[in-house]
Amino acid sequence: MTSDRDDLRRLHFINALFAHVTGQDLYLAEQIKSAIAFSLTELEAQTAAHPEYAAKFDAAFTAAAARLLAQAFAHLPAHGFYHWDAARTETSATPLFAREEIMKGLRHLAPFKEATLLITNLRPALIPPDKRATPRRVREYDEALAFIRELAAARTAPSASLQLLFL
Repeated sequence: MTSDRDDLRRLHFINALFAHVTGQDLYLAEQIKSAIAFSLTELEAQTAAHPEYAAKFDAAFTAAAARLLAQAFAHLPAHGFYHWDAARTETSATPLFAREEIMKGLRHLAPFKEATLLITNLRPALIPPDKRATPRRVREYDEALAFIRELAAARTAPSASLQLLFL
């Protein structure tokens, strides 16, 4: 089983991610969290037997939540949605490739007055969980966050409302 601390963290994660659906109701967020966890039952059982699989379960949980969020926004045709997984390849989170991916997402979202740009796995891509969080890695992560925020602000129309979500 996963720890109570991890469950609480996932509950708040889902509540924040799906606030437009839950209206900040933790009961509804718990229902969504449970549904996602149910879809990962086999992996959760493996995690209970092998605690070292916890990071794998977290990654699968985040990916499932991102897919569910994409489906939720697909039903809102006036709201744009784009998901970028920074850990998709080993070079995805490097400045050159990150800029290309973010620009691709911003071009996709440009026609919408309201849009959400979901960025997952940026931290694990730049500060791998199995490695030390050295000052250089932390600085690169902070610089990547600032770069993405500045790029999104510069390339989004002033009349548009863009939500940046970093998971």
